[in-house]
Amino acid sequence: MTEFLLTSGSLKVPRDEFASNYREVQEHFQRSDLLASSRFPIVVDFLQSMSACLSLSMHFTCDGGELNLSMNISVSASIKESGRTLELGTKDEPCGAGKVDETKVGVKGLIDSGIRTIPPFFVHPPETLADLKRGAEPGSVQEIPTVDLAGVEDFRAGVVEKVRLAASTVGFFQVVNHGIPEELLRRTLAAVKAFHEQPAEERARVYRRDIGKGVSYISNVDLFQSKAASWRDTIQIRMGPTVVDSSEIPEVCRKEVMEWDKEVVRVARVLYALLSEGLGLGAERLTEMGLVEGRVMVGHYYPFCPQPDLTVGLNSHADPGALTVLLQDHIGGLQVETKQGWIHVRPQPNALVINIGDFLQIISNETYKSAHHRVLANYSNEPRVSVAVFLNPSDRVRLFGPLPELTSTEKPALYRNFTFDEFMKRFFTKELDGKSLTNFFRQ
Repeated sequence: MTEFLLTSGSLKVPRDEFASNYREVQEHFQRSDLLASSRFPIVVDFLQSMSACLSLSMHFTCDGGELNLSMNISVSASIKESGRTLELGTKDEPCGAGKVDETKVGVKGLIDSGIRTIPPFFVHPPETLADLKRGAEPGSVQEIPTVDLAGVEDFRAGVVEKVRLAASTVGFFQVVNHGIPEELLRRTLAAVKAFHEQPAEERARVYRRDIGKGVSYISNVDLFQSKAASWRDTIQIRMGPTVVDSSEIPEVCRKEVMEWDKEVVRVARVLYALLSEGLGLGAERLTEMGLVEGRVMVGHYYPFCPQPDLTVGLNSHADPGALTVLLQDHIGGLQVETKQGWIHVRPQPNALVINIGDFLQIISNETYKSAHHRVLANYSNEPRVSVAVFLNPSDRVRLFGPLPELTSTEKPALYRNFTFDEFMKRFFTKELDGKSLTNFFRQ
C-alpha cells in the first residue's frame, strides 16, 4: 500500500452542518472557492471503485457560529493486476502518472484490474471536454475525400487532381484499391492487437520511453508534459533510416510488422509521386528528398473506457512529419478538424487513411495543409486498434524549408529554414494537445 496526499486546504463550515463523513465534506469542498476547479469528486469515485481507504486529518477551531476547518485528505490505494500491486501515487506526485508508468502495464493493465472509474490524471480540463461535443455544422460535408488508386495509370491526371484537392483543403483522405492484400490488412491489425493483449509481463519487456533500441511500448508519449493523460497504449517501432534488428520486434507481431513496412513503402512512393505532380513538380521530387526513408510505425491500442466523456483516446494535434499512412479497424473514433467543425473519419473496408503533416505543409509553402485530428475515448466493449506509419526525412541535419520551385516574388517563402532534428526536438518539448509546428517556424 502507498499513502499519498490527494489535496489539502482550509474552508469554513457552518457549525450545525459539520460532519466527518467524507461525502459531506466533499460537498463543502465543492462549494468552496478553494477547490472550485478541483477533481476531488472524481478522485473519490475512483477510490471507491478500488475500495480504497481514505484518511482525513482535520483541525478546526470555533469562531462564533462557524467552524474553521483545515483538512488534509490522504489515501492508501492500490489495484491488483497479474498478481502484483500497482501503486497509484506518492505525496510528491498526487496524480500518480509516474507510478502507473513504473508498473509498465499501461491503460490495458488498469482495465484488467477491474476499475470502473478512470484515475484522476486521465480526466481532461472542462474546455477540452466541452470541445469534444462540438461537431460539424448542419448541412456540411460529413466525410473526408476518398481516392481510388485503381486509375492511377490510365486516369492519372484525374487521380492527381483528387489528391491535390484533398491535400490542399482537408489535409486528410482515404485511399482504396491501393494493392495491399486484404489478408495482410487483417493480419496486421490482429498482430498489433495480440501484442497489446499479451500478459503484462510480456509487454513490460519492451516498455521504455527511449526508442534508442528501435522498439518501445508506452502509454502516452507526452505523459509527463500533458495536462491530462489519454486512454491508449502504443508500441512504436523505428523502421528507417536505420532499420531495427528484427529480433527486437516482439515475436507475436514481428512477421506482420516487417511485411506491413514493405507495403507502406510501396504505397508511399505512389502517393508522393501524385502529391509531387499536384504541386506541378516532377513525380520523383518528394521521394528524392528522402521522405520515404525516415519511418516510425506505431500500433495504438484503445481499450474500453468506463468514462469516455471525461477523457480522450488521443489529444488534438497535427502530425509533425511529411505524410502519415494509417490503417484503422472498424471501431471508429478518429476525427478531423475542418472549417465546418470536427468530422468523423468513418472506417471503410480495406481503406487506408492518409494525412498531410506539418513538414509537407511547410515545404509545399502551404499549398498542402496539415490538419488537427484526435481520437475519442473508446466506449465500445471491443478495443480499437490502429497502425500508423509516419514518413519523415532520413537526413536530420540537412536544411529544409519551402521548395524554391514553389516560391516567387508574388509568393515568398512563408517559413524559415530548419533541420529536421531541430524540428522534432521542438515537437517533443511540449504536450501533444493542440500542438502544431507551423506557427513556430513561420517567417
